[in-house]
Amino acid sequence: MFAIETEDLTKDYLVGFWRPKPYRALDRLTLQVETGEVFGLLGPNGAGKSTTLKLLMGLIFPTSGAARILGRPVGDRDVRRRFGFLPENPTFYDYLTAEELLTYFAGLFGLRGTVRASRIAKVLDEVGVGAERRLKMRSYSKGMIQRVGVAQALLNEPELVFFDEPMSGLDPIGRRDLRQLILGLRDRGCTIVFSSHILSDAEALCSRVAIVAQGKLIACGRLSDIVAFEPRGWELVVELTSSEVIERLRPTLVSVIPLSAGRYALELPQAAAPERLMQEITAAGGRVVSLNPFRETLEDYFVKAVGGTAPRDHTGVAP
Repeated sequence: MFAIETEDLTKDYLVGFWRPKPYRALDRLTLQVETGEVFGLLGPNGAGKSTTLKLLMGLIFPTSGAARILGRPVGDRDVRRRFGFLPENPTFYDYLTAEELLTYFAGLFGLRGTVRASRIAKVLDEVGVGAERRLKMRSYSKGMIQRVGVAQALLNEPELVFFDEPMSGLDPIGRRDLRQLILGLRDRGCTIVFSSHILSDAEALCSRVAIVAQGKLIACGRLSDIVAFEPRGWELVVELTSSEVIERLRPTLVSVIPLSAGRYALELPQAAAPERLMQEITAAGGRVVSLNPFRETLEDYFVKAVGGTAPRDHTGVAP
């Protein structure tokens, strides 16, 4: 059984005050999310990511098509109890503390007494909210609000979690902590679906991704299987006490960029074997600082994909 299945899921909005016309936000989306995987929904702003999640939540209704969550139709009451959701811009009662807010939400799930208190303390610890949990949320930063939003999404120990742009507002430490939290949820058998426009987040977390643009699915699978993201070359940053090694290797390199005294960025062609060069540099007394692939960015891919997508007419619906 798939955790999520959609078939020709479509959403049109009526836009305009006088004689409103349909605008297609999502166009016949068909995909499957396997149980226990981290699935990324990637796309530029306005691609249809949030619309997809709202349809799966039952917050809006499809124009046509269908979706199933945990084997049941969207909107099933029992299924709602089994998933969590973090919206893109969570808004909470800012005169409450984080503990008070989660106490309210826990009550909606039927949690009471010591079980409720224990669960609230656990999720706040997991997301890194410490003594601040007793302060009113009007004093919180955007990143702290985001952490509380993640906590409320996990309050009911869900089997399936939807995160809409979960890294928004988080500092580097917060992003690292959330990545570790998502991987921990996966290891416990939870299915995670998150939307993002940041390729590095998907690379670090996702088993598979779906890429959408202009409301259409343009690719689905593992990032490593999507040809556009295969490495086009390599950047090797090294430290050397002598430039003789660089001169010896120069014929095999695309370019050599001095960064500082004794430090160089070497660009290698796609067919090069980075391991062999790294061994040579190490044998010559050098030190490898980093090795990074050159590949098409998600933004580059979007530009090409959108450029090749049928243009929308003035109603917003592709012809």
